Amino acid sequence: MTEQNTALAASSPSLARLLAIMARLRDPHGGCEWDLAQDFASIAPYTIEEAYEVADAIERNDLAALREELGDLLLQVVFHSRMAEEAGHFAFDDVAAAIADKMEDRHPHIFGGEDDHGQSREERWENRKEAERTAKGAQSALDGVALALPALMRAEKLQKRAARVGFDWPDTAGPVAKVIEELDELARADDAAARLDEAGDLLFAAVNAVRAYGIAPEDALRHGNAKFERRFRAMEALAGGAFASLDLASQEALWQAVKRSERGETADIGKA
Repeated sequence: MTEQNTALAASSPSLARLLAIMARLRDPHGGCEWDLAQDFASIAPYTIEEAYEVADAIERNDLAALREELGDLLLQVVFHSRMAEEAGHFAFDDVAAAIADKMEDRHPHIFGGEDDHGQSREERWENRKEAERTAKGAQSALDGVALALPALMRAEKLQKRAARVGFDWPDTAGPVAKVIEELDELARADDAAARLDEAGDLLFAAVNAVRAYGIAPEDALRHGNAKFERRFRAMEALAGGAFASLDLASQEALWQAVKRSERGETADIGKA
């Protein structure tokens, strides 16, 4: 453990223990074979998975699970930091210091005594991030949008970046019309390559349309997923284990019955 990490851990026995555990696991002499075999690329999928498990615990309002999943996510930070330290690049303390510096820099109206100039939190945040990207040599408004983001989230971020430099519809009519246009183009696509191209355009246009209504596309799709899952499970329950053997018309009848039940129209649900 470096002097920096030792100083940091001194104020937190639990953190000191975690850093020591990771150092032991990565010890070439008697460490864990699996942990020693890992590198940044091999660990990255686990880091992403743990972030999603944090989000899942929050979605379920399970605070016990949230505590556990945050620990798993912290382990990922410690793991990456340990590998970087071994290679002589940086240590855990450097990671913590860097984000602390960044947060203070992005909140100058709180930590630096600057006037917020009447800007919203999002305006201040995005202006600071843009200044950081420029300082790092960004050439495009789209520079820095991570390739590894889920496609839906990346589409929204690309569109927001374009909107910051004026490339955006002024209202909802434009993006809605674009969705209809892309639906037609997908229907007319005559080979697999064209269908892939037009399907991508359609989904990208749908993200833009949802964003135009002031709704986060990721939130909307998560809500839609949850609603479909709830209704599908309700159909299975109504079918009493025979759902898969029903024809499509009967399955659709169950779907409509579940929808009526959700609206409080329960009188005829057993007749579906």
